[in-house]
Parts: sequence; C-alpha cells; structure tokens
Amino acid sequence: MAERNKGEMLVYIGTYTRGESEGIYVYRLDGSSGALTLVGTGPYVESPSFLASDREHRTLYAANETGEFGGKPGGAVSAFSIAPENGALTFLNQQSSHGTSPCYVSVDKTGQFVLVANYGSGSVSVFPIQNNGQLGEATEFIQHVASDIEPEQRKAPHAHSIIPDPANRYAFAPDLGLDRIMSYQLDLAQGKLKPNEQPWIQVKAGAGPRHFVFHPSCKYAYVINELDNTVIAFTYDEAHGRLRENQTISTLPEAFTGISYCADVHISPSGEFLYGSNRGHDSIVIFAVAGDTGKLTVVGHEPTQGKNPRNFAIDPTGTFLLAANQDTDTIVTFRMDRQTGELVSTGHVTEVPTPVCVKIMHSVL
Repeated sequence: MAERNKGEMLVYIGTYTRGESEGIYVYRLDGSSGALTLVGTGPYVESPSFLASDREHRTLYAANETGEFGGKPGGAVSAFSIAPENGALTFLNQQSSHGTSPCYVSVDKTGQFVLVANYGSGSVSVFPIQNNGQLGEATEFIQHVASDIEPEQRKAPHAHSIIPDPANRYAFAPDLGLDRIMSYQLDLAQGKLKPNEQPWIQVKAGAGPRHFVFHPSCKYAYVINELDNTVIAFTYDEAHGRLRENQTISTLPEAFTGISYCADVHISPSGEFLYGSNRGHDSIVIFAVAGDTGKLTVVGHEPTQGKNPRNFAIDPTGTFLLAANQDTDTIVTFRMDRQTGELVSTGHVTEVPTPVCVKIMHSVL
C-alpha cells in the first residue's frame, strides 16, 4: 500500500463474505472531491460486518457476524493493527464473542476495552485491549432476558448495538427484541458492566431500537427504531446516565406506503443535523436539531441510489456522507451542505461487495 497524501482520509468497509467479498476493504477518501480509491483489502476473516477503532486509530476491531465459531455456536471479534504510514491492516488475534451473530463493536474512550453486541443470542460482552492491541479474554458477559415482560408482548432479546456515553461512565445497548435500551455503568477498573440506577428505558412495543448516538453537547441522545421507522429524541442527564424521552418522529415521508426498515443513525459534527437510513424507501432522512431542546424537524429525504442502505458514515470534517447500499454493492458519496443539512450527490459511486459498515478515519495532518 502506498503512503497517504495530505487531505486524504482512510475508509474501512466491513462486509459479509457470503459471496464475492474478500472481507475488509481499505479506501482513500479524497478530501476535496469525495472520490474513493481502493488501497487494498485486509487479512481475510469471515463476515467482518461491523467495525470500530480506538481513538488514535492504531487498531481496528471487527465483529465477525457468524452463527458458529471454533466449531461451536457463536460469533467472534477480530483485532487488526493499522499501519500509520498507509492504513494497511495486520491480523492480531480473534476471540469468541460469547454469543451468536455479533453485529456491533465499539471501543471505550480510554482505549482499554471493546464492547460487543450479539444480535442472535441477545447478549453483550466486554473484552480488554492488551498493550499490543490484541483482545484478551472477555471480562464481562451479560445475557439479556425478557422474564419480566409479558410473553405475548415480546419475543427473544436481540442486542443490536452498544456504545459508551461521551463521558465514558455509562454504556447503552438498544435491544430490538425487548424494545429496551439497556443502561449500564461502565466499570473501567474491572472491565465490567453494572446495571445503572435506570437499568433500561422501555420504548414503544414493536419499535425495535437499533442504533444509538449522542449529541456533541452531551445534552441529548437519539435511537433509531428499525421496525416502526422512527427516531426517539431523549434529553440526557450526563451525571446519572439517565434518558428521558422527548420526542418520537417518523423517518419516512407521509405519502410513503411501502415496506421499509431503519438501520443506522449519525449526527453531524456541528450537532445541527441528524441523519438516518431507510431500507425499503432506500433513502437518508435528514433532520434539523433544535439546539435548545434537541428536538428534530424533517429537512428532507435523499435517495441513496441503491438498495438497502444498511450503514453510512459522516467524515470527521462534516464534508461528506458515504452511504453503503448492501444489496446493490455500492458506496455512494454525498456532499453535505453545512447550512441546510441537505445532501448532494458528488457523482462518485464505488463498487464494494455487500457493504455493511463504513468507518472513516481522520485525515493526515
């Protein structure tokens, strides 16, 4: 891999390896045009569907979204070192995720632990990061249960994501099956998750909470609901890790009558706009964020020029949004209007087999 130039950013694409995919794809993003240039692929691992890196971008972690690992039911999480000169990946090690179909990984703000959500079995795990970036044995495993929910109202748990809050004191794990956002105290001394004083936030039955994001001010948070195509805006009490529902708003146009499911949610670096992906309507919904309340107002919907936009990413400068169309094997680059939040296609469409996750690294200084 050649060395990077100034103004370029590294982009890592996680995929499913059920077809032609070779695993993790590495691209350069041109900071002026938004064009993606293929750099190479990482060492092969099975279905590295979701990716995360430490804050210094020294190590990349991938959820291997499989139902079997090491001859037993379960998935895995893999670690790769990132070459500082060109972004090349070197395989470090792999651990069992202690659950089936892990679909999400995140790294705590200190870079000490990797948090994993297992969708298939509905559980979360924590792994210590060793000095060389490798993953140690899990220090925590929590199985979500529905014992206190009426059986006819709920189905099996399906943990869909887990992220620490900006202060790195709490972690939140939306569970699509339980219609809950599980709330944990993050114990960095032991690598443990302890139930918070508010152990979960119950959302509307059948909503299906999926991905979760905090506002840069730390005053607000948002969850996108896969099944009822809504976003819930919360006010956030950072001191106690408490969420209070503030608004629920649809991600779809009023005139739309087809079948659609939400997937991903991100906020602009300025905190002025929130974006969500609609699979079926095949669009990115754009919301304006009220600075004094955190409430959302629909700005519009931008077609992703492909089918099933599973994931998308906003570059750290707030210039480009990259939408991953899983079913049409493309990454489409949009330019973001910082004043209106609207998206304008750059004309750059990059072919990637079954793209599931997009992670953009900071530009070279």
